[in-house]
Amino acid sequence: MRFPRTRPRSLAGQLFAWQVVLVAAVVAGCAFFAYVSGRGQAEETAERQARAVALSVAGSPSVREAIRSDDPSAALQPYAERVRKDTGIAFITIMSPDRVRWTHPDADRIGETFLGHTARALRGETFSETYTGTLGPSIRVVTPVRDGGRITGLVSAGITVDRVSSQVRAQLGALALAAGAALVLGGLGTYVINARLRRHTHGMNAAELSRMHDYHEATLHAVREGLLMLDGQRRIALVNDAGRELLGLAPGAVGRRVADLDLPAPLTGALLASEERVDEVHLTADRVVVVNTRPVVGGERRGTVVTLRDHTELQALSGELDSERGFTRALRSQAHEAANRLHTVVSLIELGRADEAVGFATAELELAQALTDRVVGAVAEPVLAALLLGKAAQANERGVELVLAENSLIDDGALPASLPARDLVTVLGNLIDNAVDAVTREAAVPGRRGRVTVTALADGGELLLRVADNGAGVDPADAAEVFRAGWSTHGAGRGLGLALVRQAAHRGGGTVTLERGPDGGAEFTVRLPLTAGVQA
Repeated sequence: MRFPRTRPRSLAGQLFAWQVVLVAAVVAGCAFFAYVSGRGQAEETAERQARAVALSVAGSPSVREAIRSDDPSAALQPYAERVRKDTGIAFITIMSPDRVRWTHPDADRIGETFLGHTARALRGETFSETYTGTLGPSIRVVTPVRDGGRITGLVSAGITVDRVSSQVRAQLGALALAAGAALVLGGLGTYVINARLRRHTHGMNAAELSRMHDYHEATLHAVREGLLMLDGQRRIALVNDAGRELLGLAPGAVGRRVADLDLPAPLTGALLASEERVDEVHLTADRVVVVNTRPVVGGERRGTVVTLRDHTELQALSGELDSERGFTRALRSQAHEAANRLHTVVSLIELGRADEAVGFATAELELAQALTDRVVGAVAEPVLAALLLGKAAQANERGVELVLAENSLIDDGALPASLPARDLVTVLGNLIDNAVDAVTREAAVPGRRGRVTVTALADGGELLLRVADNGAGVDPADAAEVFRAGWSTHGAGRGLGLALVRQAAHRGGGTVTLERGPDGGAEFTVRLPLTAGVQA
C-alpha cells in the first residue's frame, strides 16, 4: 500500500517549531539556574543568620554568668528559647565544653550529649557545618563561649535543611509562574513573527525557496531584456546583466538612488514616476531603449519593476529603411523626369531639328553628371557617396539644392573599420534631412531657393561632417534643447533624429555642435576621431 507523500513543513513552520523548542530550552535553563542559585543563596543566608545568632548568644554577659552558676540550664533554657523564637531559627543549643546540653528546643533532650563536631570550637574557632542531629539535617554554626581567657561553654545555632528547602520551594513556585509567563509570551511572540514570515514567504519551505532562488538567478542572467527593480525609496534593489549594460551602470549600482545615477533627465523621470509607463522610447548616451514600468503595491508602495528593451539597432535599421524609401521616391521622380526629357529629344528629332535635340540632351547629361562626378571624386567612401547622391536626389525633388563644399575630401581607406558605416549614415542622413526640412518650411528665407551645403573632410586624424543651410536657423533659446529626444518643430511624435546624431557621435568618441551658418541658417558640425577614442 502506497501512502501519499506529505508536503514538507513550510520554512515559517520549521522556524516556529525550532524557536518554540529554543525558547522552552532557554526558559528551562534559566529556571534551573535560578533554582540552583536560589538554593545556594538560601543556604548561605541560613548560615549567616545562624552565625550571627550564635556569636550574639556566645558574647552575651548573661550567658557567661549563667554558666558560672550551679544550674546553668535554669537560666539559659528560657533565654535560648526566647532568642530562638525571636530570630526564627530552628534551635539554639548551649552546652558545656564536654558537649553536655544545657538548652534544647525539646526540654527532654537537656542533659544529653550534643550531636555534632566541637573540636574546632574548643580550639577557639567559629565554624559551620551541615549535620544530622535530633531535629534532622541542619545547617549549624558552633562557636565558643569565652570567660576571661578560657572557654567555659559552646553555643550551636542552626536552621534545618527542611526549612531551607521549604523556602526554596516557595521561591520556586513564583519562579515557575514567571517561567510559564515567559514561555507563553515567547511562544506568542514567536507565533506572530512566524506568521509574518509565513505571509512573506507564501508558505514555502526551505527547499522551495532555495529552488526559487536558483531559478531567479538563472532567469536574471538568461533574459535578454534589461530588468531593474526599485524599492520604495527609489533605490536599485536588483538589476540584471542586460539592464546594467543598457543603462551603463557600474557593478556597484545596487543600493544607489536612481536620481544619483547620472542618467538622462527624461529617463530618470520615467524611472521615478509613480504611474505606469508603457513602451516609452528614451535615449542613453549610447543606446535607444524602450522603457516599461509597473509599480509594486500591496497596501503601500513597495517599489517599481522596470523592463528595458534595446532598440538601438532597430532604430538604425528604421532610419536606413526611411532613407531607402526616400531614394525610391526620388528615383521614381527622376525616372518620370527622364521620360519627359526623352520624349522632348524624340520630338525634336521628328521635327527635323536634330541639332537642337543633341544640344538639349548634352546639356541635361552634363547637368546630371556634374554632381555625381563631384561627389565620387571627393568622397571615396562608397557608403557616404551613395548617401550624398541619394539625398541630393531627394532634395532636388523638394526644390532644394544640395551642394558639396569645395574643401570636402575623404580618400580611399581614410576611414577605419572601427568607425561603423551605419553611424555615419545616422549622422549625415539625419543632419541633411533636418536641413532640407528647415529650408522647405515657412521659416525659410523668402525669395531664395533652399540650399544645403555639406562638408565631408578626413584630415589630421579626424573626420569632420558639417551640414549648413540657408534657412531661418535655430532660436538661440532652443540651442541647448535641440539634441534632446522629443524636441521638434514638427509636433508630437518627432524629434529623435538629432538625439540619434548626438548618440552616434558619443558612441564614436566625437562631438556635435550647433552654430549659426554663413548663409544665416543652422550649421551642425560633427567631429569624430579616426584613430583613438572610437567605442566598439
